[in-house]
Amino acid sequence: MVFFMSRRFAAAALTTVALFAAQTAEARTLPTVQSSPASQPKSCTTPGRLMAFLRDRNPRLQPKFASIAVDYMRHGRELGVRWDYAFFQMVLETNALKFTGDVSPDQNNFAGLGATGGGVRGEYFRTVSDGARAHLEHLMIYAGIRVENPVADRTRKVQSWGILDRWRKRLRRAVTYSDVGTKWAPNDRGYPAEIGSIAQAFYTRHCNRRDPAPELLAAATGTRTRTNEYRPAAALGAGNVPAALNPSGQPPVTAGYTTINRPPVSNAAVTIPNTRATGNPPPPSSNNRPSGNQVATAAGKFAVPAIEPPNAQPKCRVWTASYGGSKATIIRSIKDGQTNYTVLDVNPGREKAETEAYIAAYAKGGSRIGDYPTPNEALHKAFKLCPKT
Repeated sequence: MVFFMSRRFAAAALTTVALFAAQTAEARTLPTVQSSPASQPKSCTTPGRLMAFLRDRNPRLQPKFASIAVDYMRHGRELGVRWDYAFFQMVLETNALKFTGDVSPDQNNFAGLGATGGGVRGEYFRTVSDGARAHLEHLMIYAGIRVENPVADRTRKVQSWGILDRWRKRLRRAVTYSDVGTKWAPNDRGYPAEIGSIAQAFYTRHCNRRDPAPELLAAATGTRTRTNEYRPAAALGAGNVPAALNPSGQPPVTAGYTTINRPPVSNAAVTIPNTRATGNPPPPSSNNRPSGNQVATAAGKFAVPAIEPPNAQPKCRVWTASYGGSKATIIRSIKDGQTNYTVLDVNPGREKAETEAYIAAYAKGGSRIGDYPTPNEALHKAFKLCPKT
């Protein structure tokens, strides 16, 4: 009996060692949660490619999620989190934003925060951006990074309880996404491998393809880009906004835009920007009118492109334009029998001036029909006003 117990103990010890070795090896298969010079997303991991990958898995992606990869990249870079694998985890958690579990799309909860099973739906977040940040912040506390005033109540509670501290100390190394997977879904031993499989699918099928939406990368990083959609033009640029409509004492307002209702050029009424000197990309050619998912900017802040619903009728279209602000307004205008809804990103405190400037320059006769706290919410509303028919 004693001998039998000794053998069981020895077998259990060997099993524990083997399991520890397997977990250590598995931990190395996925990157660390916290980004570092040695742990960065591959250069091919752009929001445009990620959105194309997401649409491959979910062709009926809701319009309000059209730029979710921008939110993951922007917040991830700010918070110091490997945002690419957070995005892959989001794809797993939401079934590519199909939301086939307890959480619904209107919750903007991309990590199932507070959804404990049995029909418990979990937390609600006001915007897509808030939901992406909440996910990234929750990953931060797994990695041992303190979060001040977290977006998610679940993150605040788990952080205050300190329940991850002992687990993290036992690892004696930087926390990886494999580690997170074993703790995040303890009853699903294949969870880390599923995240890795999604990542591998992206890198295999999309990293070697041309970025279909480089403007999304510019939106996430705040940089300028030039693509073959932008052709030189001296007569009308994004800086062609009447200076008289600018706030007092401010330099001329410029907006990134997809052009609609192009007004006649008048040197007395507009200011032509020096695009060669400023490095600002020129606007699209008037002979090659851009589609709803093309965007140009002269301010260095790119608008989130409007992805039109399939089979949209020409009588109604959704456009985007940007002054680089965090808020948005919707402008309605009509030209040649077509109703145009422009989601204009505006700066807090300058909404009225920037909206009036845009209407005067690009949407003659248009009207401001609504204001929204974020561009994503405005875009979602615009597609409701201009639905798929």
